[in-house]
Amino acid sequence: MPHAKLFSPLRLGPDCVLPNRVVITAMVTRLSGEDGFVNDAILDRYARFAEGGAGLVVIEAMAVHDYKSGPLLRISHDKFTPGLRDLARRVRAGGNCRVFPQIIHFLKIARSGWRQSIHDLSNEDLRLIVRQYADAAERAQAAEFDGVELHMAHAYTVSSFLSLRNRRPDEYGGTLENRMRLMTEIIQAVRERVGPRFPVGVRFDGEEGITDGYGLTDSREIALRMARLGTDYVSISAGGKFEDAVKKPGQAIYPYTGYSGDLCMPPAAYQDAANAYLAKDIKAHLTAHGLATPIVVTGKIREPALAERILAAGDADLIGLARTALADPDWPRKARDGRDDRIIRCLCINVCKALDENFKTVRCYFWPKTAVAPPRTSDTDPPRWPPQGARLSLERRPGAVILRWDRAIDNEGVYGYDILRAEDGGPLRFLWAVRGDMKTQYEDGAAAAGARYRYVVRAYDLAGNRSVPSNAVEVEVPLGV
Repeated sequence: MPHAKLFSPLRLGPDCVLPNRVVITAMVTRLSGEDGFVNDAILDRYARFAEGGAGLVVIEAMAVHDYKSGPLLRISHDKFTPGLRDLARRVRAGGNCRVFPQIIHFLKIARSGWRQSIHDLSNEDLRLIVRQYADAAERAQAAEFDGVELHMAHAYTVSSFLSLRNRRPDEYGGTLENRMRLMTEIIQAVRERVGPRFPVGVRFDGEEGITDGYGLTDSREIALRMARLGTDYVSISAGGKFEDAVKKPGQAIYPYTGYSGDLCMPPAAYQDAANAYLAKDIKAHLTAHGLATPIVVTGKIREPALAERILAAGDADLIGLARTALADPDWPRKARDGRDDRIIRCLCINVCKALDENFKTVRCYFWPKTAVAPPRTSDTDPPRWPPQGARLSLERRPGAVILRWDRAIDNEGVYGYDILRAEDGGPLRFLWAVRGDMKTQYEDGAAAAGARYRYVVRAYDLAGNRSVPSNAVEVEVPLGV
């Protein structure tokens, strides 16, 4: 089987076995109404992810409390349980996967720029938060989910207590032990409430990515504490903090706009697997202490071969996909069947993040304009070039190479065009993609002087079927001004 490690099973706790190592990590959708109930759009979005063949689908963060927060799922009252039960059943019916909800507590924030601080919380408030997490986990169990994930990452309450910037003068701040106290109390209360057989995962930041924030020195100890408390997996994220967010007058602060936001959702300019070093270090630390708690690695993992290498090296146990799965929810199934060449690649241009920031339905840049869920198709016919061919041409301008080609033809419509580039006689590699409804043109602004480049274009459809390559064009960019 291709990618054998990626598609091997993994046990989480006594009773839960994942059929493979692919995790769809929690993503905001903005599909929920203000009332927090599950609706048809939510059901369809997550059923579509399940159809794609992931081993675990983690549902977007749902609040354990009742603060006003806009479109967000809730698990703060028993009235939400019937809808959540429908969601769990629908996802399982969509594929051979397990499904966990991610549960979250967050502090208040206003459009004026004001936000509640952890220093505003009394010890009685903290005891309530612990109970709210335990209550929500119990509801997740009652709703027939296969487990639960505790959100302790990014800009939110528990992560703010874990932060190195937590200077509370009491037993919940200052030292690492004190900063871990609320986290510890929540995990213990949740485990006591759901029992030893119900899987409990945790997601937290491997590093904060802010000035005076923590890095691996603290995060490896935080993960070790989580493992010693009996969590069934630890999912490693990064950044996403308020402290370095861009402030816009009259708008609530969005915690993914600064450097720490880029760290959380690595953009196109960042290398693939940008945060894998965090999971690797934390995994090694747990192993050195005799603990085999599974580690989820996340952060711009787009190619199945890369995911397989991470697992084969022992750097992590599970591969977390978010934007990658948004671009192509069938990524797991295609990788399992050895059809990597049909995967629709995420470009990491973070249009999805911008939609979330502006309280709009989160969708992929490539989706058809009216879609609220990734498109479905069983098409097997690839696009084809017109009779005269693609007629790919090249123009060199100062600092850039311009490519132009003729439109391809497809029975369902061309979804996009892959741009492939070879450098100095090397192999062709994916460079970029252009959406099918846009101008058939691409400007390569990364063509550096002193190199010889060869370009090819391939059209693809909704299913990821690729056309034959276009004609090749070559250019040598002379060194010097």
